[in-house]
Amino acid sequence: MKSDILVSASLLGCDLSNLGKEVNRAQDSGVDWLHFDVMDGTFVPNISFGQPVLEAVKKHAKVPIDTHLMIKDPIRYVEEFAKAGSKVITFHIEATREPLMVIDRIRSCGAMPGISVKPGTPVGMIKDLVPYVDLVLIMTVEPGFGGQGFIHETLKKVSMVRALTDKLDKKVHIEVDGGINDKTAAECRKAGADVLVSGTYLFGSGDMARSVGLIKGL
Repeated sequence: MKSDILVSASLLGCDLSNLGKEVNRAQDSGVDWLHFDVMDGTFVPNISFGQPVLEAVKKHAKVPIDTHLMIKDPIRYVEEFAKAGSKVITFHIEATREPLMVIDRIRSCGAMPGISVKPGTPVGMIKDLVPYVDLVLIMTVEPGFGGQGFIHETLKKVSMVRALTDKLDKKVHIEVDGGINDKTAAECRKAGADVLVSGTYLFGSGDMARSVGLIKGL
């Protein structure tokens, strides 16, 4: 059964000592995208992957790589991550004073631009930017660490963004990231999300294909 819901597997939750095998396991289980978190230790209190790791992932990738930049001044690295294999590049509104320039740079590099907000950031901060992007990422946990609990109050923001995108004459994905499992996925789908990021739940599953189906609501 086909679903309009996309599942993006967060590599932050995989066994990094077997990165290639984990990428293939996720793809063989039916994930639609591979979610690649980039943290700089400044915008968020953690450091994760850089371009060399993305290039390694690209060697195994058969589905689009969905890159989430949790870094200050993201425009500095857009071109490098696009060249390394990112098909979707999302940045944080809180990380730049020139969001339209970042959006234009992402698109000019051949990637889909996305914009993200932390749990405490109001949707009003990105309202005027929604028509210019292809994806809005609502963080359902505080960015920076995997395995956190889902913040239910963020569902209101998902619904608010869905109301904004429904008025447009183009497709804008609404992505959620943080604490996504079979139960929270159902809440996110109901609120209007159509791209669900999951790491700990998916990679910790004994039957990932079944878990992908549950996230999609199949």
